[in-house]
Amino acid sequence: MKVILKENVKSIGKKDEIVNVSDGYARNFLFVKNLAVEANNENLSKLKSRKDSEQYRKNQDKQVAEEVAKKMQKIKLQFRVKTGENGKIFGGVSSKEIQEKLEKDYKINVDKKKIELKEAIKTLGITKVQIKLFEGVVGILKVDIVPE
Repeated sequence: MKVILKENVKSIGKKDEIVNVSDGYARNFLFVKNLAVEANNENLSKLKSRKDSEQYRKNQDKQVAEEVAKKMQKIKLQFRVKTGENGKIFGGVSSKEIQEKLEKDYKINVDKKKIELKEAIKTLGITKVQIKLFEGVVGILKVDIVPE
């Protein structure tokens, strides 16, 4: 019997997959636990429309991410930091500070975990920082560190 899984089922398949299982397993376990529905025309059309709407939403999100990436290319965030002798910085600029300044100054809200910094920026001058905005969409932001 062909069924459409509503949830991930171990050793059977993942959510929204169409799988072939025995009639007894489907009726006595999958349907009873509400883990699957029969793969008839009505349920197949519902699955198709749900997948189409998910794909449409993903495409919209990707377009928005690409627009934000274009905006980021023009942005140069400037941070004033205290420095000691020889231009050595006290502390550093972290991804949290970059995220807060981006949101405050440019109204661009980005999760700080998506900002790719191995460690805080501890050098003066311009540093290019990559920000993952969406699958396959990476924004590059210039961060300028200047002494006070």
